[in-house]
Amino acid sequence: MKQKLMMILWIVMIISVFLISCTPNAEQCSVDSDCVPAQCCHPFSAVNKEYAPDCSEAFCTAVCEPGTLDCGQGEIKCLSNRCTAVINSQLS
Repeated sequence: MKQKLMMILWIVMIISVFLISCTPNAEQCSVDSDCVPAQCCHPFSAVNKEYAPDCSEAFCTAVCEPGTLDCGQGEIKCLSNRCTAVINSQLS
């Protein structure tokens, strides 16, 4: 019984390491604050803040584009150690 439990724990650990290693560095995170929008205008995805785009010269419209983070249609979360834009489908 104890051997089975140890084997299961090892398998879970290996799968966890595999899943984390499959996440590109630009998308890896530990907490929500690690993540920022991946695009300057009408963002629809997220990246780790170390890989944030340079938006200093971007000029964006004030249009609330559907399916983006515009106008509070979604939020950025760190889900399963991956920066993710969670879009509220009811608003998009």
